[in-house]
This record gives sequence, C-alpha cells and structure tokens, in this order.
Amino acid sequence: MSTSLPGRHASPARPARRRYSVTVPHGRGGHAPPETVVVHLTAEVGPGGDPVYCDATGEFRVQIADGAAWPLTSDEDCGCRRCYQAVPLG
Repeated sequence: MSTSLPGRHASPARPARRRYSVTVPHGRGGHAPPETVVVHLTAEVGPGGDPVYCDATGEFRVQIADGAAWPLTSDEDCGCRRCYQAVPLG
C-alpha cells in the first residue's frame, strides 16, 4: 500500500501551526459522539511532504494539510485511508 497522500504535494513556503484539534469518529456503526484529540507539531515530515503532528501519547500521528488530518496508518478494519477534520488552535 502506498503511503503518499492523495493529491498532496509539499508546500515548503507555508508555515506550520503548532497545535490542532482533530475530530475522530467513535468507531464504525456507533452512535457515540466523536472524540477530539489535540495534536502538536513534531520535527518529522510525512510522506506527502507536510509536517507530522502527534498526540500526547505519541501513538496518534497525522499529517495535516488544508484542514484535513491524514492518519499515518491505515484503518485496520477496512484497509483504507481516512481523513479527519483538523482545526488550528491558538
């Protein structure tokens, strides 16, 4: 499986924000409210050329571009790649 993000290219001139709030749905078929995860900028650059962000545990890692957070791992339930809403903080 390719690790590149669909339609994304590096944007070196765009400064990275320090923190984002990422909205993650609560599981497949569930009616629970979504979870909000705060992620912070790391020194890494993802496969699409955009900065990598992670949560406080370091387990939830995403690449953020144009208001979307792309997890750096595939969804094991479906083998697909999903994106989530990312809102800049402060």
